Amino acid sequence: MIQVFVTGGTFDKEYNFITGELYFKETHLQGMFDRGRCTLDIQVRTLMMVDSLEMTDEDREMIAHNCLRSKFDKIIITHGTDTMALTAEKLAHSNIEGKTIVLTGAMIPYAFGTSSDGFFNLGSSLAFAQMLAPGVYVCMNGRYFDWDKVKKNKKTGFFEEKLMV
Repeated sequence: MIQVFVTGGTFDKEYNFITGELYFKETHLQGMFDRGRCTLDIQVRTLMMVDSLEMTDEDREMIAHNCLRSKFDKIIITHGTDTMALTAEKLAHSNIEGKTIVLTGAMIPYAFGTSSDGFFNLGSSLAFAQMLAPGVYVCMNGRYFDWDKVKKNKKTGFFEEKLMV
């Protein structure tokens, strides 16, 4: 079984056609799993619905606590892309042993339809969660990265390997 924790981020944002603002209503994950005809045993739990730029240290602590307490050894976390690497670092330093944790997100909300990368990133994260060794990873753009070797390129909008100096 795979545990999926929802934390918000662009992945789950909706568009208000009157004001032009993005907002949270509810997660799209179950519909995405249904649309993808996913046959995996998945448990979805919403922890919060926040933009990752507004995520606090307490929020990250709650995510770590839930990962630690989860009875499942494969965990996916949907997360905003701006601070995904910070949360990955927090999880890597939280003494969570024997679990494969994959953080994923989207640059374009799933509610925007075929222009969103969310569906692709979610499917990739399901595959990586099943095959990677225990540890903390970020999955974006069809790739996975070790938690300490990833950065978001804010000019291109792609995640890439962070060069170690």
